[in-house]
Amino acid sequence: MANQIRIGALISGGGTNLQAIIDSCESGAIDGRMVFVGTDNPRAKGLARAEACQIPSFIVDYGAIIRQFRDDPDPRALPRDFDIEEISTRQTLVSKDADQEKINRFLQTRAIAEAALIREMERRPFDLLVLAGFMRNLTPYFIDRVNTTPGSPRIMNIHPALLPAFPGVDGYGDTFRYGCKVGGCTVHFIDYGEDSGPIIGQAAFDILEDDTLDSVKKKGLALEWKLYPECIQKFAENRLKTVKMTYTLDNGRIYERTVVKVVENRLL
Repeated sequence: MANQIRIGALISGGGTNLQAIIDSCESGAIDGRMVFVGTDNPRAKGLARAEACQIPSFIVDYGAIIRQFRDDPDPRALPRDFDIEEISTRQTLVSKDADQEKINRFLQTRAIAEAALIREMERRPFDLLVLAGFMRNLTPYFIDRVNTTPGSPRIMNIHPALLPAFPGVDGYGDTFRYGCKVGGCTVHFIDYGEDSGPIIGQAAFDILEDDTLDSVKKKGLALEWKLYPECIQKFAENRLKTVKMTYTLDNGRIYERTVVKVVENRLL
């Protein structure tokens, strides 16, 4: 189809959400096609899914990059357009109270890896980048080189919890251990923080007394495989509009939030 969007994916593991997206593209539930699958993990099992569907793939070995720079912190390895002060000021992944040397080392190693990701992705033009179990936080260096049009984010992620509750790597586990009666998943656009970007869609399920962590994860994954393609299709239909909304509280304080509105008809 001429109006199909081009979708790139980043994974770290088995790629079950990747498979759900591929299947939805093939069935026509998503007006799109997968143009590449990238990973930070040379042993990611999801690479086999890409190969089976003849989707180009690539590996940027974060672990090797981090070890190399730790052992030999050569500034020549950094991208030429990397500005440590600018990135450090804008990022919210690491507390500003943390040791500055550790912050710098984190941002430097990520920039080297992210520049390698960008070089690979530039070979395969895309309209939307989906994170499908990609277990690396993205810094402003990467985000700003993908989101080149202000107000039009194009990096989408799915998180295994009802954000803003339980950000981080173990959303279902945190939900279960906290004793929540309801769990769920969230699709959102990426921003400079950890799982803090504007929410596109959410789906929830009941957690019953006889549920286990495994059964909670099973319920959540079933919803993920449905919700993620639905949100991607809304993007493909150009129905997602990211807007800033301002509210004045009773005490006079002004509060601003960024929301994703889903419009009924395609935007021009």
